[in-house]
Amino acid sequence: MAPETEQRTDWTDRLLSSWAAVEPWFEGGIYEVTARISRIALHITRHQEEVFGRFGLNRGDVGVLSALRFAGPSRQLSPTQLFKGLMISSAGITSRLDRLEKRGLVRRERHPNDRRGVLVELTDEGRRVLDEAVKANTEAERELLATLDPIEARELASLLKKLLAGLET
Repeated sequence: MAPETEQRTDWTDRLLSSWAAVEPWFEGGIYEVTARISRIALHITRHQEEVFGRFGLNRGDVGVLSALRFAGPSRQLSPTQLFKGLMISSAGITSRLDRLEKRGLVRRERHPNDRRGVLVELTDEGRRVLDEAVKANTEAERELLATLDPIEARELASLLKKLLAGLET
């Protein structure tokens, strides 16, 4: 990392310093990590929403389309598989699928083995729009990480992977 980057005071430093000044019990060391991860997540979210918005999508839409894109040879999933995998509500997936289906990006069809069931599949147009949106987002995210050299980026990825593995089962 460039020396000037290491020396700069950021929003998190100022917040933790304020807490420490008013509360002697406050130990902000852990927040040096968690507060920064939270702020970074907000920046990433804002950038992704802006990029995906250019394609008439939001982050949730991209999640659904991506899940279908990599759902195996049939590229089909049930709404239940989608909402469980994406960790959203049943109602949330229904409204999202309604919107994506209106745009012709997904198609619903009757489940061949379950009279009450439905399968959702990605259309060719859905795949095309998804691919374009992800390609544009890749460039935007590359810019977000521009302050890290490739070795630093790999080290950070490894540490974040370790942290996330400890949080998810």
